[in-house]
Amino acid sequence: MKAKAHGHRVVLLTATRGEVGEIHNMDETASRPHLAEIRTRELKAADEILGVDRQEFLGYRDSGMVDTADNKDPRSFHQAKLEDAAGRLAVFIREERPDVVVTYAEDGAYGHPDHIKAHYVTNAALDVVEREGSPVKKLYYTAIPRSMMEEFVKQMPEEAQRAMDGNMRIAGTPDELVTTRVDVHDYVERKRDAFRAHVSQNDPQSRFATMQDQIYALAFGTEYYQLARGKLGPDVPEPDLFAGIS
Repeated sequence: MKAKAHGHRVVLLTATRGEVGEIHNMDETASRPHLAEIRTRELKAADEILGVDRQEFLGYRDSGMVDTADNKDPRSFHQAKLEDAAGRLAVFIREERPDVVVTYAEDGAYGHPDHIKAHYVTNAALDVVEREGSPVKKLYYTAIPRSMMEEFVKQMPEEAQRAMDGNMRIAGTPDELVTTRVDVHDYVERKRDAFRAHVSQNDPQSRFATMQDQIYALAFGTEYYQLARGKLGPDVPEPDLFAGIS
């Protein structure tokens, strides 16, 4: 959103339509067969709020979580051949010729198979276009500083901490690897509106849904990134993803 406000073209590429995820705020039986269409509409609504210029899908099926039938489905993103998925992504990179690309780190933020796959597919696609003589100027991984994650967990109720220990793997990015901190306080409310647009994904009782505005601003008013390819801007930590790009 900040990139758009500063005059940059914003393109969002999504591998799947999230059709096997949990469903909230609507009837499971009625919505499950149409969840791909529902989530496509929700994503479009969020894109409009955020100012995304172009949104495309790579055409794979949601992989679900590890050791599930969905994860083993040959149509899933998780099962896709790396070179085939990278080839699909490279088509869009050639068309758009971005200066900056952002994807997940190798842990997929919390271990989701599709997020992890996105990490490897993005890097493989960038290798393809680099061999063709058109390298991007910067690649970033989204990051949550480990110290920040540890502090966040301490603030949670004990039962929630136990649930995270059992079901999620969010270690956070080591603080020394975080290269870029972007102040987005001016856009926090619109970010939250975009989050709310994903109605079928939002548990109304979750901490994120019930968080007070001032706490939300503290948690999401700064975005953190790890530079994976390219050169850092003149100031470290960088204040912007386009720092140093002329």
